[in-house]
Amino acid sequence: MHNYTFKIYRENEVGKAYTPNIKSDKGKNLTKYVAAFVKKNKYSSIPKNVVELAKKHILDGFGLALSGSVARTGEYLFKHIKQNSAKGRATVIGSKMKVTSRFAALANGTGIHSDDYDDTQLAVLKDRVYGLLTHPTAPCLPSAYAEGELKKISGKEFLNAFLVGVDVECKVSEAMSPRHYQHGFHSTSTCGTLAAAAAAAKIRGYNVSQIQQSLAIAATLSAGLRENFGTMTKPLHAGRAAESGVVACDLVGLGWTATDKILESPRGFFQAHGGGYNLSSIKGQLGRPWTFSKPGISIKPHPCGSLTHPGMTKMLELIHKHNIKPQDVLKVDVGTNHNMQNALIHHRPTNEFQAKFSMEYSMAILLVQRRAYIPEYQDKRINKPDVQNMLRKINFYKNKVAEKAGYDKMTTIIDIYLKNGKKISGRGDFGKGSPMIPMSYDEVADKFLGCCEFAKWPMKKAKAIIESVKNLEKIRDISKLSKLLSK
Repeated sequence: MHNYTFKIYRENEVGKAYTPNIKSDKGKNLTKYVAAFVKKNKYSSIPKNVVELAKKHILDGFGLALSGSVARTGEYLFKHIKQNSAKGRATVIGSKMKVTSRFAALANGTGIHSDDYDDTQLAVLKDRVYGLLTHPTAPCLPSAYAEGELKKISGKEFLNAFLVGVDVECKVSEAMSPRHYQHGFHSTSTCGTLAAAAAAAKIRGYNVSQIQQSLAIAATLSAGLRENFGTMTKPLHAGRAAESGVVACDLVGLGWTATDKILESPRGFFQAHGGGYNLSSIKGQLGRPWTFSKPGISIKPHPCGSLTHPGMTKMLELIHKHNIKPQDVLKVDVGTNHNMQNALIHHRPTNEFQAKFSMEYSMAILLVQRRAYIPEYQDKRINKPDVQNMLRKINFYKNKVAEKAGYDKMTTIIDIYLKNGKKISGRGDFGKGSPMIPMSYDEVADKFLGCCEFAKWPMKKAKAIIESVKNLEKIRDISKLSKLLSK
C-alpha cells in the first residue's frame, strides 16, 4: 500500500476523538499550483493526439445526454427544472428548454450519467481502486458546454477548458487516499465538482486567486454517497457536481470569498474526504502527461458499471468462439477481487438501476441475447424469465488470482460449465473501449448513433453532430451546436 503524504489525525482507538494538526504544511501551495495550471494552459500546448482523444469523449458525452434526456431521470429532472429555473440561454440537451447555465449543467450532467454508459478513469497505483471509479466527462462537459455556449467561445477554447477540467478531476482522484471510495464517497461527484469549477473558471477567464476560491467553494459543495448506487440518485451525483462547479464560479464572480488552500489544508478536501493523499500524483503532474494520453480513460461499450466490462468483453469472446447457447449452460463462476464485489451489490436485480450494478445480470444477458446495450437494461427486458433464470446460474465470488492482480485492475475470471460436461474458461483484465482495446472515432460514432436512436433523435442532426465534433477545433462559435442538440 502507498504511504500517503500526510495523516494529520493521531491514530487513536476507534470511538475516541481525533485531533487535527492544523499547523501541517505538507503540500503547501497545492491549490495555487492547480489554479495556475487552469489559468495558464493554452490550447496550443495540448498534443494533437490528446485533442483527438478528447473529441471521442465529447461526442460520447453528447450522445449520452441525448439518451439520458428520455430516461426516467430526465423526465423527473426536467419537471424539477421547469418549476425552479428562470429562463436563460443555456441548452438542456434533448429538449426545447433554455435555462441558466447551472440548471443546464445539472440536467446534462445527470443525463450523461443516467444510463451508466459514460467514460471511466483508469488508475496507476496498485491501491487506487480503479482510479476511484471516477467518470470524468459527466461532470465536466456540461459545465464547459453551458459556460462556453453563453460566451460563444471557439472549439479550441472549449477543448482547452474540457481537457483542463478533466485533468484536474483525474489527478485529484488519483491522489486521493483509497479510503475515500472504500468508505462510501462517489468520486465522480466529489472530484467531479472540482472539474466543473475548473472548466467554468477557465472559460470565464478568472485569475489564479479567483480560481483558487472557485475550487474552494466547489470542494465545500462536493458530495455523493455510493449507497445510492443502483438508484436514480447515482446519476444525480454527476449532475449536481456539474451544477455546483458553475455555482461556485457564479459566487466568486459576485465577490464571494473562500480559502485559497482547500486541497492541501489539514481541514480541507483531501484530508476530510480521505484522510490523506499522495502529493506526487498531482503536484507537477497536471498535463504531464495528460490523463487522456496516459494512463488513459475508457469509453464504455455497455450501459452498466465499468467493473463488469472486462468480464463482459471476455464473456462475449467466449460465447462467439465456442458458440455457447443459453440452453446449454449449467452454471457460471465469475471471480473478481473484493473491491469489485463492494460496488456490484445487486445480485437479483428487478429494475434498470440495480441491473447496472449486477455482475450476474450483465453476464446473463450476454449469455441469453449476445448483446448488452440500452434496450437490454430496461425494466421490461430485465424481468423476463429467460434472463432471470440465467442470472441465477451465475456464481459471483471473490477469486484469489483476481485479488492478487491488484486493485488498479478489474481482473475477472470466468468458468462456464456446460450440460455436456465441458468447461470453458477465460480471464479478462481490460474491457473493450479501454486504452488496451480502444474504440476508434467511428466506433464511438456508432455508439452515439445508438444513443440517438434510443432518444428518437433526427438522423440528420445526429450525423451533423458527429461531423461537427470531429472538426471541433475549426468551429468559431460552439453555441451553433445547440440547434443540433435541442428540439
